[in-house]
Order: sequence, then structure tokens, then C-alpha cells
Amino acid sequence: MPKPSKGPRLGAGPAHERKILANLAKSLIEHRSIRTTEAKARRLQPYIEKLITKAKKGDIHNRRMVARKLSTQVDKYTRGFDAVYTLFDEVVPDLDPNRQGGYTRIVKLPARRGDNAPMAEISLVTEKVESKAKVQPTKDEADKPEQPEESKEAEKAEETASEEAVETSDASEENAEAEKAEDADEAADSEE
Repeated sequence: MPKPSKGPRLGAGPAHERKILANLAKSLIEHRSIRTTEAKARRLQPYIEKLITKAKKGDIHNRRMVARKLSTQVDKYTRGFDAVYTLFDEVVPDLDPNRQGGYTRIVKLPARRGDNAPMAEISLVTEKVESKAKVQPTKDEADKPEQPEESKEAEKAEETASEEAVETSDASEENAEAEKAEDADEAADSEE
């Protein structure tokens, strides 16, 4: 039973669609950037991203999987092996090893003149990933496990209450010491 594909159909049937995607992927690998309709670019993006992810692993199994996806009946003798070679040996080493996805970029272009079709340019992204600066926690914060917000607020309330209690107890101790000192002074005065 034929299953509907996600996204817009790119031709008459599923076989034609697979050939279109394989040919677009081979062109993108060869030229690093191609101009096509926006619908084709949107359908090509996840297709080529999966191929690049497999190519980053670099083993023979993934090489064969990519070759199977890129081969079409028209080029059954070369079977897309030149594109596979280019992808594994030229494109993937140029990519940033820290990039975990987002290997392609789609940029919208003005509509095509003849039929006013929306156009787009899809290209491989070779720029380095900018790492975000991580905030180093202090030693006290690093030792404590993460707590939900409610418990943090309750803990802060307890700390302020305990600080107030300590302050009042300190004040009462000072008052008691002052009274003892006064009593001692009075006792010393009465002895004289």
C-alpha cells in the first residue's frame, strides 16, 4: 500500500520523487550550493542532513547506505560513487566536527521570472560553530544538587528567619551580659 510522503510531492510518484531528491543531493554535494524551487529545497534539506550525518561516521556500512540513497537507475554504472567519494572525503572534513546538525542553509530568493515560482538557494554550512560561554558555578553552588524553585524559596525564607533569630539571640545575650555587668558594678559600689 503506498504511503503518503511528508511535505509536497516533487513529481508524479514516489520513484520519481526519490530520483529528484538523489539528483538534487548529488548536485549539492558537487557544487556546495544550488538554486532550486523553495519546495524542493525544503524537501532536500532533511534528506541531505541525514546523508551527511551518516558520512560523518565514516565506516563502510554508512558509505554503502549513502551510495544506495544517491544511486539512480540512470547512473547504475557509476551509482553515484563519485558523489559518495566527494561527500566522505571532501565535504565532511570541511565541516566543523562540533556541529551536531544544521549542515545546510536555505536562503529565499526572488521568484523565478517565467512562472513566478518561489526560488531558494540551499548551501552547505562550513563555518565553525560558536560555542556559548558557560557560567562557572561557585564552589558552594557546585556542591549543592539542583532543587526546584519552591524549595529554594522556602530555604531562603528559613535562612532569613534563622538569621533574625540569631540576631535577636545575640542581642538578648548582649543585654544579659550588660545587666550582669551593671549588677556587678552595683555590687562593687555597695561594698565600698
